[in-house]
Amino acid sequence: MNMITFMIVASLTLSITLTALNFWLAQTNPDPEKLSPYECGFDPLGSARLPFSIRFFLVAILFLLFDLEIALLLPLPWATQLQTPITTLAWASTLILILTLGLVYEWIQGGLEWAE
Repeated sequence: MNMITFMIVASLTLSITLTALNFWLAQTNPDPEKLSPYECGFDPLGSARLPFSIRFFLVAILFLLFDLEIALLLPLPWATQLQTPITTLAWASTLILILTLGLVYEWIQGGLEWAE
């Protein structure tokens, strides 16, 4: 068994064991105080279960997408030292172009507007 297989099996075994122990040993005795939403010691003024707007999730997903883009482009200065820097720059430019076109599409469709 090579080292990678051993690490995968060990991490899966450990995570499954700890998850099973958590479900088995956890004490679940909810009372009204634990089930009520906490608002700085005051009684809640409204329902804590109001749904968020889908636009909030869209902006959050777009933020994560562009944050991942930065993470993908971070090693670009070092990648230009490879044997084929033109290929590296072409792939990076393609990635930026695809993300820019997606952002323009969302902008035109009105997905970034908070109010209608």
